Amino acid sequence: MVNIHEAKTHLSRLLEQVAAGERVVISKAGTPISDLVPHQSAGVTFGGLKGEVAYTDDAFDVDPDIQEMFYGDAAT
Repeated sequence: MVNIHEAKTHLSRLLEQVAAGERVVISKAGTPISDLVPHQSAGVTFGGLKGEVAYTDDAFDVDPDIQEMFYGDAAT
């Protein structure tokens, strides 16, 4: 656990510790406010919802309510 002033002063050293797998807790007046932890990449899966999401082609049709909001009443 390090206080904010020490964290600002020794950020590079703290980041090296985090890169080595340590967890660093930054505190303010003795109360923990933040954790420095190693970054973990999140994998991206394309098509993860394939077969679970369904829609019809009319989902891409012009919505009359939105059309009216932008262009006014078509009857006038």
